[in-house]
Amino acid sequence: MNTVDELISEIRQGRMVVLVDDDADSNNEGVVMVAAEHCDAGHVNFMARQARGLVCLTLTEERCRQLNLPLMVDEGLGEKAHFTLSIEAAEGIDTGISAADRARTVQAAVAPFARPQDIVQPGHIFPLAAMPGGVLTRAGHTEAGSDYARLAGLLPAAVITDILTPAGMLADGAALREFADKHQLKIGSIADLIHFRMVNERTIRRVREGTINTAYGEFRLTAYRDQTAGAVHLALSRGKIVPEQPTLVRVHVQSALRDLVTSRIPEQASWNMAGCLQAVAENGRGVIVLLARCESPEQLLASIDMALGEAGQGGAMSPDSYTTVGLGSQILKDLGVGKIHLMGAPIKYNAISGFGLEVLDFVQPGQ
Repeated sequence: MNTVDELISEIRQGRMVVLVDDDADSNNEGVVMVAAEHCDAGHVNFMARQARGLVCLTLTEERCRQLNLPLMVDEGLGEKAHFTLSIEAAEGIDTGISAADRARTVQAAVAPFARPQDIVQPGHIFPLAAMPGGVLTRAGHTEAGSDYARLAGLLPAAVITDILTPAGMLADGAALREFADKHQLKIGSIADLIHFRMVNERTIRRVREGTINTAYGEFRLTAYRDQTAGAVHLALSRGKIVPEQPTLVRVHVQSALRDLVTSRIPEQASWNMAGCLQAVAENGRGVIVLLARCESPEQLLASIDMALGEAGQGGAMSPDSYTTVGLGSQILKDLGVGKIHLMGAPIKYNAISGFGLEVLDFVQPGQ
């Protein structure tokens, strides 16, 4: 892996780089990235022919508002929930699909005084809205692309595409390094970028702390304010928390049916807040992070459907699971957590090693 400084230098000079989640060989996805300001037809052609993925443009929420770009799907589920409507340059293109046309569309979208009239929808470039706070909020390729461009002194926008194998599958660690070597591209990890930013930056700060009494005994309460969104998040801890000793952990997003009604979905394990408190109390050492995420009417209805056995997305990952990893990880790091026994489903958490965290295993309710 190349260093963050090496990648920043390449990006500043208009060269492409490869970004991967972490330094592991398995379950490690990667993208080719170039700063949007430097993107030309050659870059787009390389991404389409060699990387083979969908050519996307990462934009800040502010830029999306400037261009009047709404999300493609309201209340979208999954890791790609932040796609906006696809775009095309309003002028200077032919069919829109050629490498030159797509590069022209990128330049129209990132021009300093770009207006909604400069683009039309739909089109052949697929913007993604990066979360405020970048990889410290959401450890994804979208945020990493924008962060790297900003650190290079450029507009926080990047053109990225997933790297596929010749067989059409997502390339993982070893294949990603081979791709970078073959095309003489620098390669770096989102985990390293997170660590780089964590040295001098935080998007959360402590605002209150003390001991509270609960139905499961005393817990240490620490309140954090999210400095990008203004929300207040809570952490409940018990016992001595040190990085070297495994800690029982839950990063929790509230659900009315699960936490207040204590409803359960047949054949699907789920942690409610009471179960988390009881588990930590019985263990004697642990941390529960309660993130301030208001449940929308659509999310509540989806929970009701699943509880009634009328939905087909019972195993779908909540969109909050992707967008809150960075916030939860910052809080855990601040509290001294290192090695983790995670109360939750066994899913992939991008680049949390950048926060100095390691998930050892996943604990299910009742264990």
